[in-house]
Amino acid sequence: MSIPISRQLGRELLRATQRPQPVFRCVRALDGPLQPVSSCARFFSFRTAFRKAISKASSRTSSSPHRLRPLPLLAAGGGLLTILLTVLQPVSHEPLEVPPDSTPPPAQQAPNDSDDDGLPRFRLSEVKEHGSKSERPWVIYEDKVYDITDWVPAHPGGEVILRAAGGSIEPYWDIFAIHKSPYVREILEQYVVGRVHPDDLENGRPLQDHIEDPFMADPVRDTKLRKITEKPCNAETPADELAESFLTPNDLFYVRNHMWVPVVQENEADDHGISVELPDGDIKTYTIRELKERFKQYTVTAVLQCSGNRRNDMTRYAKKTNGLQWTVGAISCAKWEGVRLRDVLADAGLSLSDPGEDAQHVQFSGLEAYGASIPIAPAIDPAGDVLLAFKMNDAPLPRDHGFPCRVIVPGHVAARCVKWVNKIVVSDEESNTSWQRRDYKCFGPNETKQDWDKYKSIQVMPITSAITRTRLKPAPNDESRIRITESDSGKTVQIEGYAYSGGGREIQRVDISLDGGETWDQARLLDDTRLEKGTRAWCWKRWKYEGKLPQVRPDARGEAKTTFVVKATDDAYNTQPESHKSIYNLRGNLATAWHRVDFDCAASPGDCVEGKKAK
Repeated sequence: MSIPISRQLGRELLRATQRPQPVFRCVRALDGPLQPVSSCARFFSFRTAFRKAISKASSRTSSSPHRLRPLPLLAAGGGLLTILLTVLQPVSHEPLEVPPDSTPPPAQQAPNDSDDDGLPRFRLSEVKEHGSKSERPWVIYEDKVYDITDWVPAHPGGEVILRAAGGSIEPYWDIFAIHKSPYVREILEQYVVGRVHPDDLENGRPLQDHIEDPFMADPVRDTKLRKITEKPCNAETPADELAESFLTPNDLFYVRNHMWVPVVQENEADDHGISVELPDGDIKTYTIRELKERFKQYTVTAVLQCSGNRRNDMTRYAKKTNGLQWTVGAISCAKWEGVRLRDVLADAGLSLSDPGEDAQHVQFSGLEAYGASIPIAPAIDPAGDVLLAFKMNDAPLPRDHGFPCRVIVPGHVAARCVKWVNKIVVSDEESNTSWQRRDYKCFGPNETKQDWDKYKSIQVMPITSAITRTRLKPAPNDESRIRITESDSGKTVQIEGYAYSGGGREIQRVDISLDGGETWDQARLLDDTRLEKGTRAWCWKRWKYEGKLPQVRPDARGEAKTTFVVKATDDAYNTQPESHKSIYNLRGNLATAWHRVDFDCAASPGDCVEGKKAK
């Protein structure tokens, strides 16, 4: 049998097997005792595939030879190809008849041009025809064209790779450094089918006006948000807005995106499906419409906070950290409405009283391929308040925050609250994504080489607090009423901020110092209980403080600085560490040390100098 024929036969066999399991069943049948292998005949006809292989291989050999590439079949079926080459040799030396109606596959259309490498040249318009809805999706990397049809099932990001089909994959791969590794490039090279036509290249790359921006469909954001990155969008709530209201307005709620924002049309939202898979393999799919109609809906008021909130403080007071340099605004509070996850899991067939040894984690996947998981306990705890949420602050979820559905896990790090959720799996292990296993963990100050298997993933958040606004209180008209002592300047400062502890632990006390931690007083906690919904204290506590500034001598530049400090204590008497050096980790996660802000005592009344950090 010629090599082109064997290659095409492998392709036909692979195309017939939609999942690897049937291939393995066939191998077992062939390797076992001699017996009929009817289980293979259901999905593959040797004679038909053989004829197709000859037909398609013949059409290729008439043109310039192509460079051989490894067969995906070898990975899927072990020695199956060797067996086929042995048992399917033609008895006659005469060539088999080629069916007259055979046509070459799309990947082997007559090339527009060719070069010494023997690869056909394709125009960008031809590549575009092989988009996400094509039977044979193609992508471009640098100046080569790849048929990724057989790679999609094995791609770690799943079918999200189809987002790039019909065009260049580079803008999508540029989002993650892992795609720069030689290993990934070697995998991609197995699927090369041609090159981009020279007329569609500029400096060796596809013309820029033909390269799609993955973020072109992202929503417009409020200009008040403090953007850390543009693409993907990561933006924090401005500090003064954090102090303004208990519930953060939707358009000012901090944004944490790892990729682009998926597009789900409003008129199609109720048909969005979420599959639920149990450990025994049973899968049940619910549409948003079914969830709303069949299950009781609940309201929970909860804070979401990025594990990197206040990372910039750790960088300032300890040393360099890797990650987005959030200040105090990667945290917000909202009212969420949806159905309880435990109710949906029970309806899907999971026993809430005895979920079984195989039910240790609940994995979530989103439309843009992000994934994470939580332990089973909070997922099925009636007091856990874990929701599949459709509404945020009495409005449909904004696109940036998961429309049409997201997971809300109160008291946990926001990285587990997967947006645009479309798949839920109850499993004996946590999510395999890098966001679960190779990120969102904390190491010791000395551990510069990170052993990702050594520590557990961050789940419940520790206690933290922050100063969000400071200003001098205007002095009364009658200055004689102010009694100035040696210890104070006669000026009154007003300070506001938030305090929060994960796990449903309520804030008990907020301590304030106006002199860098030498002396302390307690702030006033605002009573927002009427706005709180849920079985536990999932919300933050806003606080205010008013006190006399200490007497500070001006320096040579006329500045008279002091340092304000805040720390909080929850109902389990957890409190914040004093320094970031003691909790330093290279990723800058959980930067929860005392929050410090420099204040110029020589400033005029009414000046707001929040954000000037102590050195």
